Amino acid sequence: MNKTKERTLIILKPDAVHRGIVGEVLDRFEQKGIRPVGMKMIKMSDLLLDKHYVQHKGKHFLPHLKKFMKSLPVVLIVLEGLDVIRVVRTMCGSTDGKNAPPGTIRGDYSMSTSATIIHSSEDQKAAKREIGIFFKKNELFSYTRPDIHFYYAEDEV
Repeated sequence: MNKTKERTLIILKPDAVHRGIVGEVLDRFEQKGIRPVGMKMIKMSDLLLDKHYVQHKGKHFLPHLKKFMKSLPVVLIVLEGLDVIRVVRTMCGSTDGKNAPPGTIRGDYSMSTSATIIHSSEDQKAAKREIGIFFKKNELFSYTRPDIHFYYAEDEV
């Protein structure tokens, strides 16, 4: 396990906002011992979406995805914890909600490959790039939960 604190970005997509499950999804991460260190709600623009989805430029699904992501506000959250990128992606489940295991966010809330409730950064490089798109340094905070020893072994924190 990576014993260094990592940060990752999650985006609670328009379907999560529309369905009123933002708090439920965030609660799953907090119950796991993962800390939110930055959070905001925004309306996505073409410029932000082009920066965020640069790796999908020219792909057939991008216009539909951009339209969906602009349909309602999204909630952007930076999460922090040990090995948090891998843990968060596991908790999200596979992209196709029909194939995501029960107990994962997509397995419990999604039946789609486009309305997937949540985005999470795929690796450290992506996390750093994505966080930089949406957050200024002064919008991110560090703190220690007083109950952290209930989530990690003593030698891990």
